[in-house]
Amino acid sequence: RGRKSRQRKEKGMGERATDVQARSQGHTKSPRLTWSLSLCPCLSAVRGRRWIELGQEQQKSYVMRLLDALEVTDRDKRLKVARAILYLAQGVFDECDTDADVIHWSRHNVFLLYDMGIFTALLELLSMEMDNNQACSSAVRKPAISLADSTELRVLLSIMYLMVETIRLQTEDDRPEWRTAREAFKTELGSPLYNGEPFALLLFTMVTKFCSMNAPHFPIKKVLLLLWKTILFTMGGFEELQEMKVRGRERLSLPPLPEDSIKVVRSMRAASPPASAMELIEQQQQAKRGRRSRRPLVKQDSLDTYNERDPFKNDDARDEEEDGEEADSGIEGEVDPLDSDVIIQPPPPPPPLRPPTERASLPKGLPWAPKVREKDIEHFLETSRNKFIGFTLGNDTETLVGLPRPIHESVKTLKQVRREISLIIPPLSSPPPPPPLNTSIPLSPPGSSGEEDVDETPTEIVYLGMLPNLSQYVIALLKLLLAAAPTSKAKTDSINILADVLPEEMPITVLQSMKLGIDVNRHKEIIVKAISALLLLLLKHLKLNHIYQFEIVSQHLVFANCIPLILKFFNQNILSYISAKNSICVLDFPHCVVHEMPELTAESLEAGDRNQFCWRNLFSCINLLRILNKLTKWKHSRTMMLVVFKSAPILKRALKVKQAMMQLYVLKLLKIQTKYLGRQWRKSNMKTMSAIYQKVRHRLNDDWAYGNDIDARPWDFQAEECALRESIEKFNSRRYDKNQNGEFAPVDNCLQSVLGQRVELPEDFHYSYEMWLEREVFSQPIQWEGLLQQAR
Repeated sequence: RGRKSRQRKEKGMGERATDVQARSQGHTKSPRLTWSLSLCPCLSAVRGRRWIELGQEQQKSYVMRLLDALEVTDRDKRLKVARAILYLAQGVFDECDTDADVIHWSRHNVFLLYDMGIFTALLELLSMEMDNNQACSSAVRKPAISLADSTELRVLLSIMYLMVETIRLQTEDDRPEWRTAREAFKTELGSPLYNGEPFALLLFTMVTKFCSMNAPHFPIKKVLLLLWKTILFTMGGFEELQEMKVRGRERLSLPPLPEDSIKVVRSMRAASPPASAMELIEQQQQAKRGRRSRRPLVKQDSLDTYNERDPFKNDDARDEEEDGEEADSGIEGEVDPLDSDVIIQPPPPPPPLRPPTERASLPKGLPWAPKVREKDIEHFLETSRNKFIGFTLGNDTETLVGLPRPIHESVKTLKQVRREISLIIPPLSSPPPPPPLNTSIPLSPPGSSGEEDVDETPTEIVYLGMLPNLSQYVIALLKLLLAAAPTSKAKTDSINILADVLPEEMPITVLQSMKLGIDVNRHKEIIVKAISALLLLLLKHLKLNHIYQFEIVSQHLVFANCIPLILKFFNQNILSYISAKNSICVLDFPHCVVHEMPELTAESLEAGDRNQFCWRNLFSCINLLRILNKLTKWKHSRTMMLVVFKSAPILKRALKVKQAMMQLYVLKLLKIQTKYLGRQWRKSNMKTMSAIYQKVRHRLNDDWAYGNDIDARPWDFQAEECALRESIEKFNSRRYDKNQNGEFAPVDNCLQSVLGQRVELPEDFHYSYEMWLEREVFSQPIQWEGLLQQAR
């Protein structure tokens, strides 16, 4: 064991623990981990003994000594103690023989560290490092920043990431005290306990300081990963979101959801991508030469996912051949939601012979239940009444005689929307059209007098803390996304996101250069993954918490050019990006510290891992497509931005990735702009149109394929966004401006502004205001000359 330990130390493993898999790659990292607790001076009693042989009380006493040693003034001693804590959080791997043992002891030690109050002590040290003006000014003056400038921060963030991620994940064999600790830690992270703000706001502050060049030495990848996992832990993942939707609809007396979108997408199969012009030419040339093309490029029935094929056709052999090709592609399986961070292994190949009942198990018809919105109902009622009665009732949606049941349920949901509009727009003014109906997103229940009881949920607390500096947070995240995008070119004034990956001494050999190149690419991919997942989580949770909270974040993203940024990201060879192999399997944690590491060569680095696709990059692409969908859905001006930026060919190239979830969101983006692309485009892309019909949800009277929609009108981006911003500002003022009637409220001296303010009047005033005018105004003589003299 001692010889094995010396061999591991000679390999120079680093403390790379804050990846999605808590990996450790030391070829680019400065000082090695503290490999044994005996290296810590405050734990001299442990020397010669193994951590896994100690009792619970002995382990607690040693952790308490570590906690006391964190408060010393000597910076070097403090760093040594922090590394000892990191070694505990990583599972005392020097005393383990298998990967399972490392994971077991890491989980045991993390809950022990949290129970002893280590996280609070680390938070204080992190705040102290953030406020270290000397380190910030030194980093600003340096021409090149390396790993040595952020050693303390990286150790602290690594421990905190491991604690958040380990406690967040639930296992079947969790002890009862661990389940209690998980709920307590979740409440602690989501509550404003850290200087009056939640822990996520502290990390957002680190992001903005890094992007403003005030602290260029911050390890931004670790900060983003910790921020993403904190939001995921406190707010919840997709499964928790679905449960909150169900509870919210029950609270508002809304009908249940027609389906679970996560389950529907998981059951979908990928369609064959539409053939390009070059592929069609090659296929024609092969047909002329008498060769049979094995790959069915332009078969229409390859897109026929859910509809039954003719059972009398003798095409079983052909179907098995197609399925074999789809299994070889490696992306037939689905991506787990955000609350799963383990790289998904390719699914096993299907058996050579399928049972005859497997085809019958596929659902018949379309996968989604249709939906409606207010404009669809009004348009349908108007055309129906004109046809059968000969007159219309305007915007009347109450008379529902003879209409089908889904429209009755939609009108019931519309009443919930109008309750929120009535709080923001007074009834005496002409209200703008309400926001589009989305029956899966309930609004917060309003109060009776313009005020409401707001639940202090983690989402509400984070939004309230982000609101004053929301635009700065959004711009900072998009700057980092732009810097990490593979299509971005290096500029002198761009943000240096490689500060926590570049070593002090640049590589001098070919092997070292290849390692560093792989590490840099992987570093960028992780940043893209963390930002895309973070933005998607925030948008989904804010939309569920309140529609206007979602709208203000969406508008900040649009104003910061998020739409062209995402399109620029996809304007690349997306297949090459998804199949990139920027990882070294033998350096994965905990494999690298448990097993003997083989000698790395240039050939082994070029070969990469055995995975045919990089699930990290596929995850990022799906997240970015979902963000783009949320920004443009039901927004005419933003949909026209997709048309103006010529997104159709970019999105069509993304359909070449045979993965059902990614294809679904690409087809959604193509559907909303199809009616603006012209008849010739629709005629030459009929297979794409067929895929849209089969995979995307349909809506009542939706003429997306014909261009006859009433929305096909000139668009005014500024007017639409200004109207939305006005409603958002009124919502924020009503709900969060608590000092508007306070003693120290600012005095408005502008005559037009004062006259334009709305005054809350009693309910009976509308019935007696004429008597009030006669008594208080007309019957009272006013000495205008006296008023003018007093003014002088």
